[in-house]
Amino acid sequence: MRRRLTEGWEHYRGSLGGVWEVWRQDKLSNHFNVSWEAVTVPHCFNAFDTVDPDVQYYQGQGWYRTKLKLDNPYPRGRTLLHFEGAAQRAEIYVYTEKAGGHLGGYDEFTVDITEAARRALAVGRYQGWTPVAVLCDNTRDLETIPSDISDFNLYGGLHRYVNLVYVPAVSLERVLVDVSDVSGETAKVRIRARLYNPDRFAENVELQISLTAPDGTVVAETRVTGSPWEGERELAAFRLESPALWSTENPRLYRCTVKLATVHGKHEVTERFGVRSFEFVRKGPFKLNGKRLLLRGTHRHEDYAGVGSALTEEMMVREMRMIKEMGANFIRLGHYQQSRIILDLCDELGILVWEEIPWCRGGLGGESYKQQCRDMLTAMIDQHYNHPSVVLWGLGNENDWEADFDYFDKEAIRSFMKELHELSHRLDPSRLTAIRRCEFCKDLVDVYSPSIWAGWYRGIYTEYEKYTREGFESVDRFLHVEWGADNVAGRHMEEPYTGFRVIRTGQGADERDGDYLMTGGAPRVSVLGDWSETYFCEMADWYLKCQENMDWLTGAAQWPFKDFSTPVRPDSPVPYMNLKGIVERDLTKKEAFYVFQSYWSEEPMVRLYAHSQKYRWGKPGERKLIKVYSNCEEAELFVNGRSQGGKRRNSQDFPCAGLRWEVELQPGENRLRVEARKGDAAVADETSFVYLTQAWEEPAQVRLSVDPQKDGRVFLQAEVFDRHGVPCPDAARFVRFGLAGDGRLIDNLGTVHGSRLVQLTNGRAGIYIDPQGGVSVASVSVEGLPTVFREIRA
Repeated sequence: MRRRLTEGWEHYRGSLGGVWEVWRQDKLSNHFNVSWEAVTVPHCFNAFDTVDPDVQYYQGQGWYRTKLKLDNPYPRGRTLLHFEGAAQRAEIYVYTEKAGGHLGGYDEFTVDITEAARRALAVGRYQGWTPVAVLCDNTRDLETIPSDISDFNLYGGLHRYVNLVYVPAVSLERVLVDVSDVSGETAKVRIRARLYNPDRFAENVELQISLTAPDGTVVAETRVTGSPWEGERELAAFRLESPALWSTENPRLYRCTVKLATVHGKHEVTERFGVRSFEFVRKGPFKLNGKRLLLRGTHRHEDYAGVGSALTEEMMVREMRMIKEMGANFIRLGHYQQSRIILDLCDELGILVWEEIPWCRGGLGGESYKQQCRDMLTAMIDQHYNHPSVVLWGLGNENDWEADFDYFDKEAIRSFMKELHELSHRLDPSRLTAIRRCEFCKDLVDVYSPSIWAGWYRGIYTEYEKYTREGFESVDRFLHVEWGADNVAGRHMEEPYTGFRVIRTGQGADERDGDYLMTGGAPRVSVLGDWSETYFCEMADWYLKCQENMDWLTGAAQWPFKDFSTPVRPDSPVPYMNLKGIVERDLTKKEAFYVFQSYWSEEPMVRLYAHSQKYRWGKPGERKLIKVYSNCEEAELFVNGRSQGGKRRNSQDFPCAGLRWEVELQPGENRLRVEARKGDAAVADETSFVYLTQAWEEPAQVRLSVDPQKDGRVFLQAEVFDRHGVPCPDAARFVRFGLAGDGRLIDNLGTVHGSRLVQLTNGRAGIYIDPQGGVSVASVSVEGLPTVFREIRA
């Protein structure tokens, strides 16, 4: 019996003198007591401050408390609290008694509160309710992973679901399903299990084990009787005939159900699994079920606007469905074990997985540091063992990055990496190990990804295939993960900066320490470029068209699917944000989403670039490029109602796979429509923009507009003009929004319309305001220009 504990929680961000302070006011209300805030779980106490442009995010203690009405139906049963993730260290108390603790913010753990809850009932003031407190702590600590110099936040809080679980005195702790000898004709399935029997009861256990096929048919069943056991035990072995194979196109899932019965009660566990085989061919491509599959991948962080790392199941479902809608069949879960919900979705949607422990940057600490790595690897493999989507266990990321200690011992890192590799294979011989960016360890793991950032941190994007081939030749099994470019949502250019004329080629494509900074180092697009959607779309277009003809390539994974917050990028156009996403931090699609979809998706689609572009600009009579991204065989463009002719798609005809037109635009508004066909399916898309032919000078004035929304919010937009009143569509200065009065800015979201400090995109910036039923005055300050004000009313 399991129940999610989402409601009834209170939170206090800060340290306490001890757990007694959590409950003191229940007895002594005349003393000073801290104030508590009602919250729902999952909850992150850094939901907003990680993207606050004016502060560094809080790292320290945060307390949670709740009261539970316990009613375990099993005589002598066990009452458990199952935590799906508590960041970054946790201590669990029943009233003032410590019942358990955990180090590590991403792996699951369970605390048995049976005896502690029984003792807490003696505190009469709670009238049968059981008080539970949880301390979460993300204080900086050099001897823990991940490193605080990582390019992501080390969030704090009960940021995943908490479950109340009742089990009988003897129960099933874990059921593991091994699938081997897979072919189109047969597959072998072994079932192993561990018991939870803390009182070491000796009465016989009766077990019923069954396998159910994807169509609901029971295809294997057996019964076992015997004494309770310690550790893992094999319960049954079956051979499936003509198994239904799991694949990215048809992710068919079996179910294994184990029913346990003792004199203490019954317990049942059902685990899903898939029948599939995979191979990273030595010096060759990737194969799934014996057939070559190009891995078309992306990445994700557990990070979302307004909640930090505390995503709800609904948020996760929406994100993963969008990734599948884009056409991806592979994801690297960076850089830590992720929610069980994500792995379930990957199984259901057909998305292959590289999942890794958070040994990320910093070096290698002492024995406690190493033990945490071992523990987190062991937990990740044990907890996600049955997921057919998982093919790679990641052992580390950027372990060549020195920072956290006054020593950097490559041989010690090599030795420990080898130990983790061997541990992984002992725990799970069926899967491979992988790391990214640590050249001096690349020979120790099964699959290696070098750092290849052609066109961003080094070189130009047309060098992509050259350096990918070099990386491929340097190891036995290769996979390229992490590539892309920062692109600010809504920023578009007529001619994006590519670096073709300035940046030296032939100097490699690897990211080097400090390349992420906005100053210093070798000339690179990440510093000299415009951070436009236009540039990233061109880069992605080039990479994807190359990948289609690289028959030796296992695959590649763009970094990342969604913009995410990071403490190491305060000077980003949206402060503290890594903006390389295909979607914004709130899952608003950027234009690149459709570029990927045009190469990867089977569902007919067509997209005119770019819907968020208010202005195109150029000279009167100048022919301008109109770009269309589509997976259809042919498309026809209409400009202001007139056909510009049809084009046929050819993926190797860069850019836009040949779906591009040079047309003469009329000054002022232009309306575009494209109609495309794929087989019998027809799709269309429309957009409009203003073609600006006047030259403009430097920004000299700011104009504000207010757009009331149906939900009661108000959208405040600022736009800059020169002294003659001509828009300045290339302006990219910082803008600061402020508000005084009854309303509030809806900010600290890490999006272009959810930050009070943000760069202009094509001369414009905006933010949403909640008037809260009253009157406010908004202020808007653009660098180098006088502050302007606007009254906002509900």
